[in-house]
Amino acid sequence: MRIEDYALIGDMQSAALVARDGSVDWLCLPRFDSPACFAALLGSERNGHWWLGPTGRKPADRRRYRPDTLILESEWDTPTGTVRVIDFMPPRDENPDVVRIVEGVSGTVEMSTVVRVRFDYGRIVPWVRRTDGHLQAVGGPDSVWLHAPVPLRGGDYAHRATFTVKEGQRLPFVFTWHPSHEPMPPQIACEEQLAETEAFWAEWVDRCAYDGPYRDAVMRSLITLKALTYAPTGGIVAAPTTSLPEDLGGVRNWDYRFCWLRDATLTLDALISSGYLEEAADWRAWLLRAIAGRPQDLQIMYGVAGERRLPELRLDWLDGYEGSRPVRIGNEAVKQLQLDVYGEVMNSLFVARERGLSPDDRAWAIQRQLLDYVTEHWDEPDEGLWEVRGPRRHFVHSKVMCWVALDRAVKYVERFGRTGPAEKWRALRDTVHAEICDKGFDKTRNTFTQSYGSAELDAALLMLPMVGFLPIDDPRMTGTVAAVEKELMSEGFVLRYPLADDNNVDGLPGGEGAFLACSFWLVEVMAMQGRKDEAKNLFERLLSLRNDVGLLAEEYDPRYHRLVGNFPQAFSHVPLVHAARALSP
Repeated sequence: MRIEDYALIGDMQSAALVARDGSVDWLCLPRFDSPACFAALLGSERNGHWWLGPTGRKPADRRRYRPDTLILESEWDTPTGTVRVIDFMPPRDENPDVVRIVEGVSGTVEMSTVVRVRFDYGRIVPWVRRTDGHLQAVGGPDSVWLHAPVPLRGGDYAHRATFTVKEGQRLPFVFTWHPSHEPMPPQIACEEQLAETEAFWAEWVDRCAYDGPYRDAVMRSLITLKALTYAPTGGIVAAPTTSLPEDLGGVRNWDYRFCWLRDATLTLDALISSGYLEEAADWRAWLLRAIAGRPQDLQIMYGVAGERRLPELRLDWLDGYEGSRPVRIGNEAVKQLQLDVYGEVMNSLFVARERGLSPDDRAWAIQRQLLDYVTEHWDEPDEGLWEVRGPRRHFVHSKVMCWVALDRAVKYVERFGRTGPAEKWRALRDTVHAEICDKGFDKTRNTFTQSYGSAELDAALLMLPMVGFLPIDDPRMTGTVAAVEKELMSEGFVLRYPLADDNNVDGLPGGEGAFLACSFWLVEVMAMQGRKDEAKNLFERLLSLRNDVGLLAEEYDPRYHRLVGNFPQAFSHVPLVHAARALSP
């Protein structure tokens, strides 16, 4: 399956990817960052999957989410009839469940299913037994139960069944995880859970404040962002997958199942602007717990519960998606210095406060500590928002976000009456601004550059007018936008930065696709410039890259005309929401 052949289901604690042919090829339980029990996505079916569909195995003829939900419906037309499979994960009570209901739509259809459970990312073949007609698979701390309405036969370390479904029949299959030392959990009532899941999403969607011309695309993106929220803590993961390659067959394969402060703050901006303040309050509580301690110990990312240790390991027994190796879990970027996150955190909390989030004295005390760190370290080089694994540089975007941190601190004092050295922050804010305009701007070419002294461009420069660093009509911004369009466009989409061998900013071989967030940023900037027709045309081209159920990966590779990178990617859906708002009346 191509990356765009997958759809997402989830319960706001974990998520599964369901292929167009009816195979669940990725599922981590009980959390987003837990070891996968279905890992065929990054290896082969021997590494675990659950296929369910008409005998003969072919892609679904059509599929969709039930309107404004995360309930997936896939339909197959066969010579003898039509069948529908309804896939969803109910919002969790205690144990996570994956529910698959086979529904006969017309005629009679022969169906088949194959289940291979493999714990620890496809490495552990579990011990399987039958109890009262149900299957239990156990391996170390993990145990799963499969409740099936048809008998399953074992063989070749898998379990299979062939059965028929007639028009009007509904046959529920339930896959439930629980700790192996605990007794079998109670079996859920599938039809009741389906109704409750649909009601949950209907209630959540009803709170949305957006009512523009791109409502369906925005709502699908917001639902996806909600699905990437870890409900118990309020943390937001960047994506539910690891090691889906940015370059097919290459080495740019990273684990995104963690809470990047940057990604989470941008996600919060999209949710807040759409009326979801409750999520902002939950995220602020998660943030205060995660970053509590010395400000110099702030990390760019954390685990979903605020964990700090995220060691990067390679899973050598997995061949990787389309041979893209290594497969990685954990992320060494956790050790990097990325000064921009201070600005993103300050801006997100400021926006939430402006939108009505209640004041919090503890939050302000921690923000003051973060500002002290920015004051002392803003002039240092860092790895930047693209997490380069080469030498540190004075990235212009990082400096601008330090300016944002100081600017929002001043506004906290001016607008909300918070106490703090506003004059000191104001003076330093002006100093940072002046240095960026002096050292980060190429007067000859009339454009800001990626870093001090560099001739290269960076799509992150498009964010300067969005955060208020310069007016959109400032000649320096006009020149920068024109330079990005001239030098970073590939097949009509925006690259993050040049990938020429003499630049090699990330220190890794190979290429990558167009970073979708960057193209959405260009849409927003075009709209700010009054170029609404151009912005609309680019936006609708970007919408056309979504798969059939409205999801986007991290990048689009124009070389292969395919989505690449982890999927679905919050950092793609967030700017989609903002771009749609920029184009709305």
